[in-house]
Amino acid sequence: MAHSHPAQAADSRPGRTALITGISGQDGSYLADSLLADGYEVHGIVRSSIEENLPLIGGREGLTLHTLDLLAPGELELLVARLQPNEIYSLAAVSSVFESWRSPQLTGAVNGQVVVRLLDSAHTLQEAVGRPVHLVHASSAEIFGQAADSPQTEETSIRPTSPYGASKAYAHLSVGVFRGRSLSASNCILYNHESPRRPETFVTRKITAGVARIKRGLQETIELGNLDARRDWGWAPDYVQAMRLAAAAPESGDFVIATGVAHTIGEFLDAAFSRVGISDWSKLVKQNPEFVRPVDPSEQRGDASKAAEVLGWRPTVGFEAIVQRMVDNDLALIDAAQSSGRPVDE
Repeated sequence: MAHSHPAQAADSRPGRTALITGISGQDGSYLADSLLADGYEVHGIVRSSIEENLPLIGGREGLTLHTLDLLAPGELELLVARLQPNEIYSLAAVSSVFESWRSPQLTGAVNGQVVVRLLDSAHTLQEAVGRPVHLVHASSAEIFGQAADSPQTEETSIRPTSPYGASKAYAHLSVGVFRGRSLSASNCILYNHESPRRPETFVTRKITAGVARIKRGLQETIELGNLDARRDWGWAPDYVQAMRLAAAAPESGDFVIATGVAHTIGEFLDAAFSRVGISDWSKLVKQNPEFVRPVDPSEQRGDASKAAEVLGWRPTVGFEAIVQRMVDNDLALIDAAQSSGRPVDE
């Protein structure tokens, strides 16, 4: 059963309405910020009212949160039919490749089947109300797996190497199927994108939080997996802007969203430790085989030329600045907790 709880009493002002699945995640929270700033009525689906990042977006006029089990039969469909949104953003996912190996069935259900149900609901709504319903799905570079070519484009072969990638590929291809049924449905093929709102289950935030704790004398080492893995890292608010541009585009399509520059985990460590004045971190980082993926793509690097040409999108924040912002934020969190007497991990 879905339960709605307005962040404040949601008004009935005319205007555009957006529905976000996964609103409490990094991208969902930034997307809510952006849409609310533009006067949208925003509805977000959450599993509970105490999820990460909700304090950052809660208590806002124009925002309504809906507690809903995405896997419950019919619940998602009923909500779409009732809200009649102009735009739908499909962000909810089991978002960890590592976790997808531990829970492949759940990953397939949430990342694949839920998206197909959302597409079907959007198409049904579009037919019922006689106006376009724009849906944007957060696809992933993981659909390409061990790509033969680098950088990857929208034409790169889809051949995932993890349950996460496979589930995203199913959803990605389904977007194209429903686009063929006249639904305005786009895939934003998102490469790695980071911010202070990343949870520590992601290696980037694990690094920046660990570096901050080491700097403050609260931790001795960081345990990581493959330090040679290469990723194309961007700034999360930039990637959210790409999704909004895709929703507003005259024609829907698939768009690689990336910086085109790849860095190793080791280079991320260099930038993070350098921010706190540590040049030699070799004794502060320990490699743990448990954190190495069963299959780890050697390089993920995207070519966002189509997004630049069609959407007018370009990244605005570089690699070094992203790492620095994350480290600075983690240092500030520790300092604020210590000055207030709270445990640092809160």
